[in-house]
Amino acid sequence: MNDILKSAHSGWRYVVFLLLIIAVAKALAGWFGNKTYTEGDRKLNVFALISAHIQLLIGLVLYFSEGWYKLSSAGAPAVRYFKMEHITMMVVAIILITVGNAKSKKLTEAVAKHRTIAIFFGLALILIIIAILLMVKAVPGRSFFGVS
Repeated sequence: MNDILKSAHSGWRYVVFLLLIIAVAKALAGWFGNKTYTEGDRKLNVFALISAHIQLLIGLVLYFSEGWYKLSSAGAPAVRYFKMEHITMMVVAIILITVGNAKSKKLTEAVAKHRTIAIFFGLALILIIIAILLMVKAVPGRSFFGVS
């Protein structure tokens, strides 16, 4: 079962990554281009939010089912990474996505909605990229775009 979840978690990251990139790009274009905030923009942001939450749930199941929380992080960079760094950065990224989406819903101006999404989703995207780069450094044999 864990192998299926690992594959799902590994593959689903591309969906999250792609949706975040598109959402941030559209939000930046809307912000700086002074464009209207459409129903399509809202749906894209919600899909990015949902995909990130699905990724988090799969990751939490893996984290607890594989016992990462029990392992001693002394010595092995890979253990330290997955036990503390990965989960912390990803939870913070999900919080940023969730807060950004919630704040944008409360705003009435289109440019303000785009700006909020661009900032919060953009920060989450940067944090996710940093987490992936740290994983590549901590875990031998892993690559940025490689499927584990």
